[in-house]
Amino acid sequence: MDIIHIDLHLIDEDTDQPRYQFDQEALEELMKSIEELGLLSPIKVRTTPDGRYKIIYGNRRYKASKMLGKPTIPCIVSTATDEMDIYLEQIAENLTREGFSPIEEAEAFHKLMNESKFNSSLKFLASKLGKPEAYIKNKCELLKFGNAVRKLIVGGTQIRKDKLTEDQLLPIKDLPIEHRDPLALIVARDEMPVSDVKKIAKLFKDKEISDGTKDKLLYKNGFELLQTWSTVQQNKKERERAAELKAEQAERAAEAKAEKARLAAEAAASADMAGTGAVGASANGASGGAGNVGAAGGSNAAVAGGSASGAIGAGDVGALGGAAAGGGAPGLGGSSSDAADAAARDASAGSTALAEAAAAALGLSAAEMASTEPLAAGLQQLLATLAAVQPLPPEALAAYEAAQVQGTGSAGFAAGVDALIYGLEQQLAQWREVKAVTDAKLNA
Repeated sequence: MDIIHIDLHLIDEDTDQPRYQFDQEALEELMKSIEELGLLSPIKVRTTPDGRYKIIYGNRRYKASKMLGKPTIPCIVSTATDEMDIYLEQIAENLTREGFSPIEEAEAFHKLMNESKFNSSLKFLASKLGKPEAYIKNKCELLKFGNAVRKLIVGGTQIRKDKLTEDQLLPIKDLPIEHRDPLALIVARDEMPVSDVKKIAKLFKDKEISDGTKDKLLYKNGFELLQTWSTVQQNKKERERAAELKAEQAERAAEAKAEKARLAAEAAASADMAGTGAVGASANGASGGAGNVGAAGGSNAAVAGGSASGAIGAGDVGALGGAAAGGGAPGLGGSSSDAADAAARDASAGSTALAEAAAAALGLSAAEMASTEPLAAGLQQLLATLAAVQPLPPEALAAYEAAQVQGTGSAGFAAGVDALIYGLEQQLAQWREVKAVTDAKLNA
């Protein structure tokens, strides 16, 4: 590649090139270096249709040489004519040079991706420049800030007063512009480190803080903003703890309520079981009475000349009713098998006297009196049994209607009631026959 010396007055700067910020102090240092050592690296230019030259890269060296009054400058003349290739070369060269600011990079990337004469993609730029896509995107994010902030953006990571680095700006880049730029100026003024900027960014992103309050926070300095952030964080922790305690209390209350409901359910179940037992006991008492009546009726039927098997059947039905019901209940009958047995013994002991009284009343002879003794004993036993069985109180029926009795318990009780009714009807029919015979004798 040939290097030729070209007159400085034939060379023009490229006003569209990516780099346009030149630090005066750095430029003066470059002048001293060129004056002492000469220009170590040539600049690169391209020809223009009017016979002049336009700089591709090397603007600072051109400026320094011109300020020194140099008549010529060593150059490399490029034959490139494609605007895309020239601009990419300018960017690539400046990326290796000191002083190429982040905002200049951002504007160059934005230009390549948005101007119609370039219209490049992010992926294309990344491959051409050898940079990650995230690098190019982060640089372009700097363009969200206004001109007042852009002028303060410098390269590197050193925190300096009234200057801003890319790392300082990225945490606040997504804030609304009315908060973003004022905060950036506070950060630059107070030389805030990146870690503090991140805390303040969280403060202004907090949705629980109103925009009006955030507007007032902009009147604070960096230190006061950090204090506010610390206070907000402490208040959040206290609220979270209070919410946790409330949740724990609610959970304990729910557990207590569930336990109370469980105990109530157990109590209700116990009450249902007690009601079922009471109903079963009542059925047993009633069927026991029916069995006693059946026993008495069986004896009486035998005495009256009825079928012995019929008398035994009636007694058996009464016994069956008692077995099906499964227990005694004072409310339903009040008697038990012991009471019936006692009544039977009393009836047996007084059967002779009753027979004698009946024979006298009927005008029976001594020979006829012997035949009435079994009938008189059965009558005495039946009367004693009926006297022991009290009428069913209304509350007993109401309690049974309210009781939750189902399944085999209810079916057994119903069978007992049926057996009782059947036994009583059999006894009634037999005693009606006795009554008819008695009436016939009295009317004879």
